[in-house]
This record gives sequence, C-alpha cells and structure tokens, in this order.
Amino acid sequence: MELLAPAGGMEQLRAAVLFGADAVYLAADRFGMRARAANFPLAQIPEAVAFAHSHGVKVHVTCNILMHDSDIAQLPDFFRALDAAGVDAFIIGDLGAFAIAGQVAPRVERHVSTQASVANAEAAKVWHSLGAARVVCAREMSLADIAQMRRQIPDDLEIEAFVHGAMCMAVSGRCLISSYLTGRSGNKGHCTQPCRWNYKVGAGAPGASETAGEYLLEEEKRPGVFFPLEQDETGSFLMNAEDLNMLPHLADLARAGVNSIKIEGRNKKAFYVASVVGAYRRVLDGEPWQQVAPELLDVSHRPYGTGFYFGEARQAVDYDGYEQQTMHVADVVACGDGKLYALARNRFEEGQALEALVPGGAAAPVEVRNLCWLPAFGPDVHDEGAPATVPEALDRTAADDWLPAPVANRSCNLYRLDCPQPVPEGSFLRARVFRRSARHG
Repeated sequence: MELLAPAGGMEQLRAAVLFGADAVYLAADRFGMRARAANFPLAQIPEAVAFAHSHGVKVHVTCNILMHDSDIAQLPDFFRALDAAGVDAFIIGDLGAFAIAGQVAPRVERHVSTQASVANAEAAKVWHSLGAARVVCAREMSLADIAQMRRQIPDDLEIEAFVHGAMCMAVSGRCLISSYLTGRSGNKGHCTQPCRWNYKVGAGAPGASETAGEYLLEEEKRPGVFFPLEQDETGSFLMNAEDLNMLPHLADLARAGVNSIKIEGRNKKAFYVASVVGAYRRVLDGEPWQQVAPELLDVSHRPYGTGFYFGEARQAVDYDGYEQQTMHVADVVACGDGKLYALARNRFEEGQALEALVPGGAAAPVEVRNLCWLPAFGPDVHDEGAPATVPEALDRTAADDWLPAPVANRSCNLYRLDCPQPVPEGSFLRARVFRRSARHG
C-alpha cells in the first residue's frame, strides 16, 4: 500500500520524504482544510514538488473546502498553476471544483476527498465515471464496508483510507458546530474544535442525578429517554474523539483492498511527521508491529483507538489532552568526523542521554558530551556579516568559534557535541520524558 503523509510546510515535507513516505499531501495558501497550518505559498509549490520528485515521492494537493461561487471563480488559474508545478494529484471534495480541474488540468489525477463522504460503491462508481482515479473513504466506513466496496467498484479506481491521527466526531468532518458557536467554519478550514471543549450539566439542570458524579442528558425531542454522562468536578468532553491508530491492522487494510493509507496531521510539526511516518514505514517494510508500536507513544497524542473500522468509534470523555513519552530537543543538521551538529528546539544538557530518531530504523542512543554552541549564529544575532543559514554557518566557522555550553537552552541556535557513530542529516534528537497535559474548555 502507498504510505501517504501530511506536509503542513517545507520542514514537514522533508521529514515525510526522508522517513519513508511514498506520497505527501499538502495545501497551497487557499482552499485547504487546515488553514492554521503553515501551508505553501503557490510560488513555493514547484520547489516542494521538485524535492519530493527527486526522491521518488508524489505530491497531492488538497482543494477540499466547502466551495462558494467566489471560490469557484479562482479555481481555473489555481489548478493551472499547480499543473505547471508538476503536482501529481488534486484531492477535491466539491463536484464543481472536480469538473473544473478535469477541464483545465487533465494531466493531474483527481482524488475524491473524504469531505465528499463516499461510503458506498454506487457513489464511488459515479465519481469514477466522472474521472476520479481514487476515492478517500468516509471516516465512518468499517473494514467490512471497505472490502465490500472494493468488490463492487472498477479495478482501476483506487481506495485511500486514514490510518492515524486526530478524528472528527462529525460525519467525515462535515461539521457546523464551530460555525454555530464561534462563526469560524470548519468546512472552510477554520475549525475551533468545540467538540473538544469541556461541557457541564449546570446546577438544577433537567436530568441531573442527585448522586454526585452521575448525570443524565435528556434531548428535548426524546422526552423520557436519558443518556448517561460521565462527569467529574472538571466536567465532561462529550464529543471528544480518540486519535486513530491502525498500526497493528495494516494487513487487514491490505486484505480489504485499500491502496493508500493516509496519516492525518497537517497541523503537526516535522518531528511528529517523522516519528509516525517512520513507524508505519517500518511495519509496511516487514517489521512486527509490536516492535514498532512504542514509537507512536513517544509523540504527542490523545488516547488511541481504531475509529469506525471495527465498530462504533469511542469518545475520550475523561479529558482533552495529550500525552507523550519523549520530547523533541533538536534537529540534526550535519554529522561527521566524530561531531554532531544540531539546531536546538528544546532544552538539553551535558551528560544527558538522548535518542536519535533516524530514517529507516530504530532510534539510536546519543550521549551529550563536550557540548558547545556557536554564538555567531541564531535568531538573536543581527550582525550584517553573520551567517544567515545553517550551511553557511557550518562552512564559515572554525573549531575555536564554538564555545563550551553546559546547557543547550537557546532555541534555534546551533550546538555541537561528540558523536562517534554516524547520525544521518535530517534525523531528530529526542529526550525520554513522560508528559500528560489536559486542556479544559
């Protein structure tokens, strides 16, 4: 199966490519469902495509918001620009946008977004008749549903399905709650995630039990039908979906006929992308999932579940928060001659035991020894003659330009440490630490 990874910006795209993605999906500065991601200015798309294609990786561009006439008017020029940039596929949810893409950029494959809620073979066949090369399953489909659809659709119509990341409690993300409560539309990419907020039953509310901590909800059109609500002194998260994690079930997805497995996360950082993509790549390449599964506990995540694949999706009613087993502390920018050079992201110190997250394999231990930093480079350096980029800084500095530093606590500054074993450029350094953070609305 194709491994399709999110790329919210150029750093994430590089991480996805280096850690084993077969394809990446991204958004330009318009028409994407993740408006808060860094995304890609239209002028930067050719650079992104060139980098991905140089590594044999395809690029899919999302154009899947709810479309209005003002949006439709911009689409011909938008699709032509993406076609000229060399993108491989559009991910589209709107029928009008789908038709325009076929007219003005016929070279580019058209994939039907999960926003179109394709959940049956007849819908898939209609999209195929209109030119779709792939359908992205509605998030509510079970494995049995997907297998049944596969048997009934043309062989050349591919199936893509999500396997990892945040889940929306609404039907394939078609949700109006954010618009209703805040005026910011999730269908336009501006979701405020009110399904994650903390709701309480107020004092004296109808249906509240007299027993502390036990509550019932009653819906006005169903008088006398009560729904149990788990709530403590902090409240309850009524609509808070668990994160999806299908790493143990990749063989099941393949048997069901899925062609492409998709990781959610265009709002995530490069370290998250590298960690999750690397884990799925290793299992797809033959490693036992039990051996790789702890990697998915290392990154920030909500409680994991399997979504709708094996029944109804569960809600994480206890809290909306994240937990993680490691902290990303630095990006490896170069390594050689017994030295490792890293761009700091979080604090680490002399003598600390770190791990190097490397492409294609398990993490390797790295002990911080002879830690130094480069005063001539960083966000606080404003000298005209100072190096502006990491490669320039490494090329222009001598050994005595590095100063001993017991602690790396300057974000985005360059640090150097002894490293007898080679660590590939593009790897990440992480520190083992358990964190659990709850967010209450």
